[in-house]
Amino acid sequence: MLSGLFYQFNFPFPTFFFLALFRLAIMNYNTCFHLLLAFFIPCSVLCLAMTARNLNSDQFALLEFKDRIAGPQNVLANNWTASTSVCNWIGVSCGILHKRVIALNLTSMNLRGTIPPHLGNLSFLLSLDLSSNNLYGLLPKELGQLHRLKILRLSLNSLNGEIPSWLGNLHRVRRLQMENNNFTGTIPQTLVNISNLEILNMGFNQLFGQAPSSIFKISSLKFISLFRNSLSGDLPNDMCQHLPKLEVLHLSLNELSGSIPSSLGKCSNLKYFSLYFNQFTGIIPRSIGNLTRLEELDLGLNNLEGSLPNDLCHLCPKLEGLYLDANELSGNIPSSIGECYKLQMLSLLENKFSGLIPKSIFNSTMLEGIYLYDNNLEGTLPPMIEAPKLNVLSLHRNKLRGNIPNSILNASMLKLLDLGDNFFSGPIPETFGNLRHLEWFRIANNYLTMGSTINHEWTFLSSLTNCKNLTRVDISENPLNGTLPTNIGNLSASLIYFYAINCELKGNIPMEIGNLSNLLLLQLDHNKLSGFIPTSIGGMRNLQGLDLSFNKLGGPILESLCGLERLYDMSLGLNKLHGSIPSCFGNITSLRYLLFKFQQIEFCNTLNFVET
Repeated sequence: MLSGLFYQFNFPFPTFFFLALFRLAIMNYNTCFHLLLAFFIPCSVLCLAMTARNLNSDQFALLEFKDRIAGPQNVLANNWTASTSVCNWIGVSCGILHKRVIALNLTSMNLRGTIPPHLGNLSFLLSLDLSSNNLYGLLPKELGQLHRLKILRLSLNSLNGEIPSWLGNLHRVRRLQMENNNFTGTIPQTLVNISNLEILNMGFNQLFGQAPSSIFKISSLKFISLFRNSLSGDLPNDMCQHLPKLEVLHLSLNELSGSIPSSLGKCSNLKYFSLYFNQFTGIIPRSIGNLTRLEELDLGLNNLEGSLPNDLCHLCPKLEGLYLDANELSGNIPSSIGECYKLQMLSLLENKFSGLIPKSIFNSTMLEGIYLYDNNLEGTLPPMIEAPKLNVLSLHRNKLRGNIPNSILNASMLKLLDLGDNFFSGPIPETFGNLRHLEWFRIANNYLTMGSTINHEWTFLSSLTNCKNLTRVDISENPLNGTLPTNIGNLSASLIYFYAINCELKGNIPMEIGNLSNLLLLQLDHNKLSGFIPTSIGGMRNLQGLDLSFNKLGGPILESLCGLERLYDMSLGLNKLHGSIPSCFGNITSLRYLLFKFQQIEFCNTLNFVET
C-alpha cells in the first residue's frame, strides 16, 4: 500500500518516509517514531542503492550508444564521460525526482552509426529524438520495451529494413516520425494498438503494398503523412469515419488508385489534403464541401474527370491553395472561384477546362500564382486587372484572344508572365518595364505587333531594361516587324535566354548586344537581319547556343567567335556569309554542332562536324 502511494504521486520511497517521520515527531508519537526510524534507515540505504543502480543502468546504455556512434567533432566522446553525471550530458534530460533518463535529444548532430539494443534499457524514457543524422541499419527490437515512450523521432537518417511490428507495443507514443529513411516492406497492422497516436509520418521511404485500413481507425490522429513511397491499391471507403481530429493527410507520390472516398467530408477538421501524383480516377466527391476548415487541396497529376464543384469556394472559405493540375477535368471554371478570398495559389493547368476565365480571378487581393496553361480557355482578358500580390500569371497554350490590357501593369509584383501560344493580337503594351520584378517574359506564338516605335526600334523591348532581374525573354513567332533597339545591351545582367525567332526582325544586330555577358542562348533565326555579325558577340564568354540562321547577314566569319569557349551549338546557315572558317574554331572543344548550309564557305578539313 505504501509503495502504491509513493508511485502514484511520484514520491521516491525515502522521501515518503521522511514526510511520515516528520509528521509523527510533531505529534510526539515517540514509540512509533522510533519504530519507523529503525525501519527507515535500512530502507533508505536500500532505495539509494537502487537509484544508483538504475542510474548506472542508464549510463551503461548510453555509453554503449556512444561506442557505436561517430561524430565529426567527437561531441559525445568528449562530453559523455563517467566523471560527470549522466543527467549533465549533452542531449540527456533526467526526471526531477527519480533522476532517471527521460529524454534523449541528439537531433542534427551529424552522428553516424547504428542504434544499439541497449537503448531499450532506458525504461523511464519519454522522448527519443535521433532525427537529422546519418544513422543506418535496422531498428533493434529492444526499443519495443520503452513502454513509457511518448515521442519517437528517427526522421532524416539512412535507417533500413522493414517497419517493425513491435512498434505496436509502444501504446503511449503520440509522435511517430520515421520519414526520409530507407525503410521497405509494408506498414504493419499493429500500429492500430498505438491508441494515443497523434502524428504518424513515414513519408519518403520505400514502403509498398496497401495502406493498412487500421491506421485510419486511430481516432486520436491529427497528422498522417505517407508521401513518396510506392503504396498501391484503394483507400478504404470509411477512411474518415474514425478520424474526427485529423488535420493533415499527405499521401502524395504513391501509386494509389480507385476513387476518392466519399467519406472524406467526415474529416471535418482537415486543413491539408494531398493526393498529388497518384492514379485516382472518378470525380471530385461533393462531400469535399464539408471540409470548411480546408486550407490546401492538392489532387494534381491523377486521372480525375468531371467538373469543378460550383460552390467549392463558398463551402471552403479558408482555402489558400487549390492544385488540380494534370487531370482530365472539364467544363467551365466556376465564377464563384472569386469567393475564395484567401486563395493564394490556383493551379488548374493541363486539364480540359473551357469557356471564359472568370474576371474575379484577376481581382483577387491575395492571389500570388495563377496557373491555367494548357487548357481550352477562350475569350479575352478583362480590361481591368487588380492583383497586387500576383507573382505568376501563366496562361500559355489556350485559345485566348484580343489585346493584352494595359492594366496588367497593376500586377506590379509579377515575376513570371507567360501569355504564349494563344491568339492575342494588337500592340504590345509599351510599359512592360514597369513590372520591375519580372524574371520570365514570354509572349511567343501570338499575333502581336510592336506598337509604337522610335526609329523603328521596339519601345516595349527598351522598357524591359528596367527589369533588372530578367532571366528569360521570348518574343518569337509574332509579326513584330521592327529592329532591335541599340540599348538591348542594357537588359538585365542576369539575362540568360533571349529568343526572337521568326518575328520579322530587320536591320543590323546592335553592337551593344555583346554587353549581355551572362547570356547562355541567343536565337535570332528566321528573320530579315542584315549587315555583319557584330564582333562583340565574341566577348559573350558564357554563350552555349547561337542561332543566326535564315537571315541576310553578310561578310566574313569573324575570328572573334573563337572566344566562345563554351559554345555547344552554332548555326549560321542560309545567310550571305563568305570566306573561310577560321582555323581557331577547332579550339572550341565544346562545339558539337556547326551549320553554314548553302553559303560560299571554304571548309577546314579538321572541322569534320560541319554540316554543309
